[in-house]
Amino acid sequence: MLDDTDRRILRQYQAAPDLPAADLADRAGVTPTTLSRRLDRLRGAGILRGVRGVIHWPSLGYTVEVSLRIQLDKTQPRAFDEFIASAREVPEVLEIQTFLGSVDARVQLIARDMADYQRLYRERILTLPHIADIEALMHVARVKSAEALPL
Repeated sequence: MLDDTDRRILRQYQAAPDLPAADLADRAGVTPTTLSRRLDRLRGAGILRGVRGVIHWPSLGYTVEVSLRIQLDKTQPRAFDEFIASAREVPEVLEIQTFLGSVDARVQLIARDMADYQRLYRERILTLPHIADIEALMHVARVKSAEALPL
Protein backbone atom coordinates (compact mmCIF):
# COMPACT_ATOMS: atom_id res chain seq x y z
CA MET A 1 0.00 0.00 0.00
CA LEU A 2 1.39 3.43 0.89
CA ASP A 3 4.77 3.93 2.50
CA ASP A 4 6.00 6.95 4.46
CA THR A 5 7.33 8.63 1.31
CA ASP A 6 3.95 8.28 -0.44
CA ARG A 7 2.24 9.76 2.62
CA ARG A 8 4.68 12.69 2.74
CA ILE A 9 4.10 13.39 -0.95
CA LEU A 10 0.32 13.19 -0.57
CA ARG A 11 0.39 15.44 2.52
CA GLN A 12 2.30 18.11 0.63
CA TYR A 13 0.23 17.67 -2.52
CA GLN A 14 -3.02 18.09 -0.55
CA ALA A 15 -1.69 21.25 1.06
CA ALA A 16 -0.54 22.88 -2.19
CA PRO A 17 -1.53 21.03 -5.38
CA ASP A 18 -0.54 23.97 -7.56
CA LEU A 19 3.10 24.04 -6.46
CA PRO A 20 5.71 23.50 -9.17
CA ALA A 21 7.02 19.92 -9.13
CA ALA A 22 10.47 20.96 -7.93
CA ASP A 23 9.04 22.81 -4.92
CA LEU A 24 6.66 19.96 -4.12
CA ALA A 25 9.53 17.46 -4.31
CA ASP A 26 11.62 19.65 -2.01
CA ARG A 27 8.79 19.90 0.56
CA ALA A 28 8.25 16.13 0.42
CA GLY A 29 11.96 15.44 0.79
CA VAL A 30 12.36 13.60 -2.53
CA THR A 31 13.93 14.28 -5.91
CA PRO A 32 11.72 15.60 -8.73
CA THR A 33 12.20 12.27 -10.56
CA THR A 34 11.04 10.30 -7.52
CA LEU A 35 8.10 12.67 -7.09
CA SER A 36 7.04 12.24 -10.71
CA ARG A 37 7.36 8.45 -10.58
CA ARG A 38 5.43 8.20 -7.32
CA LEU A 39 2.66 10.56 -8.45
CA ASP A 40 2.28 8.52 -11.65
CA ARG A 41 2.02 5.32 -9.59
CA LEU A 42 -0.55 6.90 -7.22
CA ARG A 43 -2.60 8.09 -10.21
CA GLY A 44 -2.37 4.67 -11.85
CA ALA A 45 -3.57 2.99 -8.66
CA GLY A 46 -6.56 5.36 -8.50
CA ILE A 47 -5.40 6.85 -5.19
CA LEU A 48 -4.68 10.28 -6.63
CA ARG A 49 -7.68 11.09 -8.75
CA GLY A 50 -6.93 14.56 -9.98
CA VAL A 51 -6.77 18.23 -9.18
CA ARG A 52 -9.88 20.35 -9.31
CA GLY A 53 -10.81 23.97 -9.30
CA VAL A 54 -12.83 25.16 -6.33
CA ILE A 55 -15.23 27.94 -7.23
CA HIS A 56 -16.50 30.48 -4.72
CA TRP A 57 -20.16 30.37 -5.81
CA PRO A 58 -21.22 33.64 -4.08
CA SER A 59 -18.71 35.51 -6.25
CA LEU A 60 -20.73 34.33 -9.26
CA GLY A 61 -24.03 35.45 -7.75
CA TYR A 62 -25.14 32.18 -6.10
CA THR A 63 -25.97 33.31 -2.56
CA VAL A 64 -28.34 30.53 -1.44
CA GLU A 65 -27.19 27.00 -0.66
CA VAL A 66 -29.68 24.34 0.35
CA SER A 67 -29.35 20.74 1.38
CA LEU A 68 -32.45 18.65 0.66
CA ARG A 69 -33.04 15.44 2.59
CA ILE A 70 -35.21 13.21 0.46
CA GLN A 71 -37.18 10.07 1.13
CA LEU A 72 -38.09 8.10 -1.96
CA ASP A 73 -41.07 5.91 -2.73
CA LYS A 74 -39.24 2.62 -2.38
CA THR A 75 -42.24 0.62 -3.60
CA GLN A 76 -40.99 1.49 -7.09
CA PRO A 77 -38.15 -0.89 -8.11
CA ARG A 78 -36.19 1.74 -10.04
CA ALA A 79 -36.88 4.67 -7.71
CA PHE A 80 -33.23 5.34 -6.83
CA ASP A 81 -31.92 5.03 -10.39
CA GLU A 82 -34.63 7.20 -11.92
CA PHE A 83 -34.41 9.83 -9.18
CA ILE A 84 -30.62 10.06 -9.47
CA ALA A 85 -30.67 10.23 -13.27
CA SER A 86 -33.20 13.08 -13.18
CA ALA A 87 -31.45 14.97 -10.35
CA ARG A 88 -28.18 14.87 -12.30
CA GLU A 89 -29.88 16.87 -15.06
CA VAL A 90 -30.49 19.88 -12.76
CA PRO A 91 -27.49 22.21 -13.31
CA GLU A 92 -27.83 23.83 -9.88
CA VAL A 93 -27.40 20.47 -8.12
CA LEU A 94 -23.83 20.28 -6.87
CA GLU A 95 -23.91 16.96 -5.07
CA ILE A 96 -26.13 13.90 -4.72
CA GLN A 97 -25.55 11.37 -1.95
CA THR A 98 -27.55 8.24 -1.15
CA PHE A 99 -27.98 6.67 2.29
CA LEU A 100 -29.33 3.69 4.12
CA GLY A 101 -31.86 4.70 6.77
CA SER A 102 -34.76 7.10 7.02
CA VAL A 103 -33.19 9.53 4.53
CA ASP A 104 -32.61 7.99 1.10
CA ALA A 105 -30.80 10.86 -0.59
CA ARG A 106 -29.30 14.25 0.07
CA VAL A 107 -29.15 16.80 -2.71
CA GLN A 108 -27.04 19.92 -2.34
CA LEU A 109 -27.98 22.79 -4.61
CA ILE A 110 -27.30 26.47 -5.12
CA ALA A 111 -29.51 29.34 -6.25
CA ARG A 112 -28.97 33.02 -6.92
CA ASP A 113 -31.44 34.18 -4.28
CA MET A 114 -34.60 33.03 -2.49
CA ALA A 115 -36.84 33.78 -5.48
CA ASP A 116 -34.54 31.71 -7.70
CA TYR A 117 -34.55 28.91 -5.11
CA GLN A 118 -38.35 28.96 -4.96
CA ARG A 119 -38.54 28.70 -8.76
CA LEU A 120 -35.92 25.94 -8.83
CA TYR A 121 -37.68 24.05 -6.04
CA ARG A 122 -41.10 24.20 -7.71
CA GLU A 123 -40.03 23.65 -11.31
CA ARG A 124 -37.09 21.28 -11.02
CA ILE A 125 -36.96 19.61 -7.59
CA LEU A 126 -40.61 18.81 -6.98
CA THR A 127 -40.85 17.32 -10.46
CA LEU A 128 -38.11 14.75 -9.76
CA PRO A 129 -39.53 11.23 -9.80
CA HIS A 130 -40.39 9.06 -6.80
CA ILE A 131 -40.09 11.68 -4.03
CA ALA A 132 -42.20 10.64 -1.03
CA ASP A 133 -40.98 13.36 1.37
CA ILE A 134 -38.52 16.22 1.27
CA GLU A 135 -36.94 18.44 3.91
CA ALA A 136 -34.98 21.58 3.07
CA LEU A 137 -32.04 22.65 5.22
CA MET A 138 -30.92 26.20 4.47
CA HIS A 139 -27.17 26.69 4.63
CA VAL A 140 -26.19 29.37 7.11
CA ALA A 141 -22.43 29.02 7.52
CA ARG A 142 -19.66 26.65 6.53
CA VAL A 143 -17.85 25.98 9.78
CA LYS A 144 -15.44 23.37 8.41
CA SER A 145 -14.91 22.10 4.92
CA ALA A 146 -11.99 19.81 4.33
CA GLU A 147 -11.25 17.01 1.94
CA ALA A 148 -7.68 16.51 3.09
CA LEU A 149 -6.93 13.23 4.83
CA PRO A 150 -4.72 12.98 7.91
CA LEU A 151 -1.80 11.22 6.19
